[in-house]
Amino acid sequence: MQNGTLLAAVDLGSNSFRLEIGRFHSGHIERVEYLKEAIRQGSGLDETRALTAAAMQRGWDCLARFGERLQGFGKQQVRAVATQTLREARNRDEFLGRAQELLGFRIEVVSGHEEARLIYQGVSRLLPQSDERRLVIDIGGRSTEMILGQGFNALRMESYRLGSGSWSTRYFPDGVFSAEAFRTAEVAAKAVLDEALDTFAKNQWTIAYGSSGTVGAVAELLANNGWPAGMIGRAGLDWLHGRLLRAGQVDLLKIDGLREDRKAVIGGGISVLRAIFDLFELDQLLPAQGALRQGALYDLIAREADNTDVRERTVGWLAERFSVDAAQAARVQAVSTALFEQIAAPDPLAGRFSAKLAWAARLHEIGTHISHSDAHQHGAYILDHVDAPGFSLPELHRMSQLVLGQRGKLRKMEEPLAEELFAKQLLSLRLAVLLCHARKAPDTGTLKLSYKNGHFRLGAGADWAKRFPQSAWLLQEEEAAWQKTRWKFTVDFK
Repeated sequence: MQNGTLLAAVDLGSNSFRLEIGRFHSGHIERVEYLKEAIRQGSGLDETRALTAAAMQRGWDCLARFGERLQGFGKQQVRAVATQTLREARNRDEFLGRAQELLGFRIEVVSGHEEARLIYQGVSRLLPQSDERRLVIDIGGRSTEMILGQGFNALRMESYRLGSGSWSTRYFPDGVFSAEAFRTAEVAAKAVLDEALDTFAKNQWTIAYGSSGTVGAVAELLANNGWPAGMIGRAGLDWLHGRLLRAGQVDLLKIDGLREDRKAVIGGGISVLRAIFDLFELDQLLPAQGALRQGALYDLIAREADNTDVRERTVGWLAERFSVDAAQAARVQAVSTALFEQIAAPDPLAGRFSAKLAWAARLHEIGTHISHSDAHQHGAYILDHVDAPGFSLPELHRMSQLVLGQRGKLRKMEEPLAEELFAKQLLSLRLAVLLCHARKAPDTGTLKLSYKNGHFRLGAGADWAKRFPQSAWLLQEEEAAWQKTRWKFTVDFK
């Protein structure tokens, strides 16, 4: 990446949407601009976990403004990440369709583990270099991430479903602060976070940092009111808790430095933070400058170099973890991507979809670790539920659908097959699996795959069927399978 390149990260959080623009220089990113808007999208989830029309509109309006600022940026210069609220929202696809049009860039809904990984990347990049073992805590609007790390490496990551927004809505619904409400909120938080004591035992780390959101707001409040800057201590946290109790309700709360956009979630944030201090017996928590958006920026740098793309490492790790036959995976990957390139070259998205096809091909036998007979179903389940660093949830789901559809009847694939690019990916993968059935490299020299107006055609040399009768028979079976879809596939042995 050239010095001076502008990069941007968009963080669609449950409380706020943020835009961070930085300039790359010698491996580091220098801030150019930072925009933040309090959207409160998390509070816009109704009882059925659907975003209300008002919540969606607030998000769209903000992203339209961000989109104007990002005009002129290339696709490789921007990463937009959505977190817990859109992980939960039943109608997220409705929101994302319009949101991506307004922003002008793809938005990734990431898993809790991927969110935690990006948070740690952002925090570690902005801390002084050290061998210290760190516990990083990020209390967001609807989720809290905890990461144990050393240097730039995140060693353990977890995401818990509680946050300043969700706890405020649940335990301080009318903005009323009482000792009983705080006790209830803190007990509930400890119940959710109790398992974290085993994952992040105190003997595993030497210092605790807090990232963004609640921690940043509390540290700023304390510093503005005479407490030591650059840290949150138990005494300061108790003082702040006392101020909330004396006020009694959010409308009467007056503390120097308390921003209006923070008032609505201050009760939930303080209760979760107090619970964490109690559980981990913390004396202090140090606010860190880095956050998810900085992690996303540094991830853009890594993704430019194939050998450092975390997704490549993740695919390799999954293949090893589930004992995938590496030689067979490589054969299927080579054949499927070669076929895909023959029919997808004119499409501007072909490169990105070719990469996803390659990853799916490398993991197409991941389910055999559980069962050979239903390996494709088990493989799809694994990819839909595994914590896979670097991947967004839609990326993993697309790969899971390719693995599910690699063999068998196509009736189960009716919905994803409505998309032309997916049909091209799936046919390429199915043909590759078929052609590699003998678990050796097939002779594909004379095979030519073409596509026009919904019709796929596979041509072969005149004697190909005679030389490979089993493969020819399997291709004819495949031809019949596609007759029951909206796409047509024919094999021509001439």
